[in-house]
Amino acid sequence: MRITRGIAFFLFGFGIWSWIIWITFAKNLWASDQSWAADGSPTGYFVVHAVLTVVSFVLGTAIGVLGWRGVRANAKERSGSSAP
Repeated sequence: MRITRGIAFFLFGFGIWSWIIWITFAKNLWASDQSWAADGSPTGYFVVHAVLTVVSFVLGTAIGVLGWRGVRANAKERSGSSAP
């Protein structure tokens, strides 16, 4: 499947943006009083949001990798090179 250069850059940028946003969220989640019970164990709030964060990291990475591969493929096509 071919994607345009613009879409490839968008996907790559989205992957980077996703990591920036979710790293910030993870730091805030860790520091939140709602994340920890009085005995120091994680709360349901923490567990649910930690799972959401991990899934978002995985999806952001996959989208970013697809974008990066598209950027590289478009660059090779523009330069006329067909070698991997």
